[in-house]
Amino acid sequence: MVSGPQDRLIEQVTARFGAKAVQADRAEIVPWLTDWRGKFHGTSAAILSPSSTAQAAEMVRLAAEFCVALVPQGGNTGMVGGATPPEDGSAVILSTRRMNRIRSLDAEAGVAVVEAGVILANLHDAAEAQGWRFPLTLGSRGSCTIGGLIATNAGGTQVLRFGTMRALVLGIEAVLPDGTIHDGLSGLKKDNRGYSFDQLLAGSEGTLGVITAAALRLVPAIRNRAVSWLGLRSPTDALSVLRALEKGTTHVEGFEIVPRDSLELVLKHIPGTRPPLERQHVWNVLVELTDDGSLQETPEALLERLLEPLIDSGLAEDATIAANEAQAEALWRIRDSISEAERTEGPTLAHDISVPVADMPRFMTEAAAEVERAFPGTAASGFGHLGDGNVHFHVRPATGASAEAFAGQSASITRLVHDLVTAAGGSISAEHGIGQMKRDELARLAPERVAHLKAIKQALDPKGIMNPGKLV
Repeated sequence: MVSGPQDRLIEQVTARFGAKAVQADRAEIVPWLTDWRGKFHGTSAAILSPSSTAQAAEMVRLAAEFCVALVPQGGNTGMVGGATPPEDGSAVILSTRRMNRIRSLDAEAGVAVVEAGVILANLHDAAEAQGWRFPLTLGSRGSCTIGGLIATNAGGTQVLRFGTMRALVLGIEAVLPDGTIHDGLSGLKKDNRGYSFDQLLAGSEGTLGVITAAALRLVPAIRNRAVSWLGLRSPTDALSVLRALEKGTTHVEGFEIVPRDSLELVLKHIPGTRPPLERQHVWNVLVELTDDGSLQETPEALLERLLEPLIDSGLAEDATIAANEAQAEALWRIRDSISEAERTEGPTLAHDISVPVADMPRFMTEAAAEVERAFPGTAASGFGHLGDGNVHFHVRPATGASAEAFAGQSASITRLVHDLVTAAGGSISAEHGIGQMKRDELARLAPERVAHLKAIKQALDPKGIMNPGKLV
């Protein structure tokens, strides 16, 4: 019996690196064939699991030799199916989960060099033990990995102050599609040798190579924080509050906007939550201000001082400042539980979008009204990271509508939302990537951009073996 290219690849990898480097048992593979949301399902003959960059390079070289497609995968917590193999079984998964070492953590320079399979929460713990922190966090921090976070240019609630994952990367080590190794871990502050491979790889979703390690920027650990919940009339007022706070301090780290309907769903479905303020407000904002030891006053005192004139002027209708860490966590739990509460309520069509920060208040109200006009009975609203222009725009079905009927409208609703975002000069993917879920929409709305992406892809991956069917 003549073996095919995948069989030869698996045989070669097993022979060179042993049984630990290959998972071919169906039961072991199945959990990694479906995306985190359960929307995409694939098939793969095996999972290749290198334990070092050298092993990863040899596996990729062999894959290129046999023309076998690879799907790089970390924690498999992506939201757009970017790490799910094709349904036809034409690709093999390349997992970085065994590459999970923190190679170094420089407590003088505030730099960590970590491998792609390091779990985010483990990096948080290691940095904290040295008096530092890695200022990016997500709900999936206990399972998402550094390589995947870089490959998708992940965001989160701290982007307002520290930027997306791309801004925290000082250098990247990666295996390119021909099996050669790009070593950018030196962390040079100045390097003008042409195109930046590091920046190409960040956000590339595994289509240009396999990220194996990265040098990451750390920041001083938080010594104290102040968390406040504000009631407001509109997103425009919310943005005015943010601008006023930013004029008073550079320590605003979180600024999350929450509409009344989202708050009501959390209070309805999430046990143990309670209204932050005495009465309901049309819009709400959660503010976090942190101190790394550089403030001349407590963050609570600073936040109170900055909020007082905003309340006196009526810009903020009401506010409360958490008196202790338990209260602070309770306020954040409300924000973090919105998606869970929506799922409990029923079907929700979620959109991860961004527009210029200055245009976000108008977009939130006008786009919601446009969707509700076009699809009578639906309820549209946005919540999330107002300060960086990224709001999670969700649409819920009309009362009494069946899940099947709403599912039938989903593509049309999403198309309208994406059209409105594009008209506003925004992005149909703010922090989750394109993957396979948004690939066709990106091609429809930004054909010139896709043409440029394809040109880069063709230049670096002429055999098309890296994560086929994703992004482009």
